[in-house]
Amino acid sequence: MKRHLIPESGRFYKANMHMHTTVSDGVGSPEEIKKAYMDAGYSIVAYSDHEVLVEHNDLTDENFLAITSFEKTINKRTEKTYSHMTTAHLNFFAKDPNNISLSVLNPETAWGNAKNYITEEMKKFAYKAEYSAEGLNDVIKRANDEGFLVTLNHPVWSLENYDDYKDLKGLWGIEVYNTASDLEGYPDTVQPFEDLLRKGERLYPLCTDDAHKPYDRFGGFIMIKADKLEYKTIMAALEKGDFYASTGPSIYDIAVEDNILSVKCSDAVTVSFITDRRRNQQKIWDGETTMTEATFDMTKFLEDSVLTDTPAPYFRIAVKDKSGRIAYSRAYFLDEIIK
Repeated sequence: MKRHLIPESGRFYKANMHMHTTVSDGVGSPEEIKKAYMDAGYSIVAYSDHEVLVEHNDLTDENFLAITSFEKTINKRTEKTYSHMTTAHLNFFAKDPNNISLSVLNPETAWGNAKNYITEEMKKFAYKAEYSAEGLNDVIKRANDEGFLVTLNHPVWSLENYDDYKDLKGLWGIEVYNTASDLEGYPDTVQPFEDLLRKGERLYPLCTDDAHKPYDRFGGFIMIKADKLEYKTIMAALEKGDFYASTGPSIYDIAVEDNILSVKCSDAVTVSFITDRRRNQQKIWDGETTMTEATFDMTKFLEDSVLTDTPAPYFRIAVKDKSGRIAYSRAYFLDEIIK
């Protein structure tokens, strides 16, 4: 029996999950951002301004969804200047659009325009964040317990290495591409994502813009498969991982039947079946015919999975187009596929 790993029902909604506006240090107002992204084919924007949790529910309508979110900065305190300082930037996405109460908020950390958006609710909190595995995990756990999904943003730009993120627990997602960081010369990679997957963390890859100005918009996005453009439905799809991340290509379907994995996608030069080990499979464009489908025999992967040291064996799909742009599926764990 064929099992579709991307839901058959519903439609895809294009989303930018990292955005800054005039509420903090961006140049576009929330209303201007809505228009710009809708004109570019997006249906969803997470308004993740720095240090203040502000809802934009007035922007939500039948064709557009504003996700209540914000970005928090936690610096590793040293004698270094900020540009030399290791930092963690975390995004928080509220499962309830009206939830603007989170115990890790601290009005004292707001800067620039954000100071003008400190709410009475924010003033109830004065959380002192510490840059350490224990400190970051406390932030993540509090947010999860209080109804938020949490991502680690642009670890390369943040000067983070393996020792900085290897012990993080409870992240929902991690950026594998960030337009602003890429343009600044600090392109993210899949390595932190893979490192945490191999340690047994079940988190999802994100391509985002982190846009502050018009030139860093529309580079990275996710495509969410859901039955309708409604806050609760979209957040449930995000929490389940019913989406893929991309800088260009599309993934229309991923399905498994009798140990054969099939992928349907936009025009590609490579489609890769990537696992928690080496010796992966790849379909490569022949240079002539269009490649929009690929199949992979999972038999050896399944047989070898009993030998792996990975806490939970997994596979994921990557689709690359002629321009070098990539679409990333989430990781599918073996215990999800074989039930």
